[in-house]
Amino acid sequence: MRHELSTRVTIDAPVETVWDVLTDLDAYAEWNPFISQSSGRPEVGQRLTNRVSPPGGKGMTFRPTVTEAEADRTFEWLGRLGLPGVFDGRHRFELQPNDDGSTTLTHSEQLFGILVPFLARSLDTHVLAGFEAMNAAVKERAETRVGRAS
Repeated sequence: MRHELSTRVTIDAPVETVWDVLTDLDAYAEWNPFISQSSGRPEVGQRLTNRVSPPGGKGMTFRPTVTEAEADRTFEWLGRLGLPGVFDGRHRFELQPNDDGSTTLTHSEQLFGILVPFLARSLDTHVLAGFEAMNAAVKERAETRVGRAS
């Protein structure tokens, strides 16, 4: 079974600034309401340690592997709960520069495995709310860095 979550936000900051916010993993504890702690290097093949705290949901720590890291474009990791095929998630950030100097951030996750049907409702509420909260926090942090925070 597959399930996908996807959100999008426009940030009044250049892609380089948004990229810097997303890949400064050690700073997540300062500003990120969804991934409340992260460590590791945002490089393909590297293992991260992430603490996810979805609003109204149960927090968990997991160790995903970075599967894509193209500066100013895409940052992606693959996390697993137990063995492959039980509950796997491909978490992805895509950055698109806009003509006006802003950036569109698409924040998504493809989930697959035998547990997905049993967790879909929680994913659609708690995890999606976490994505939205993180998007707002990325927006605020990036816009503050370039002096455009609202």
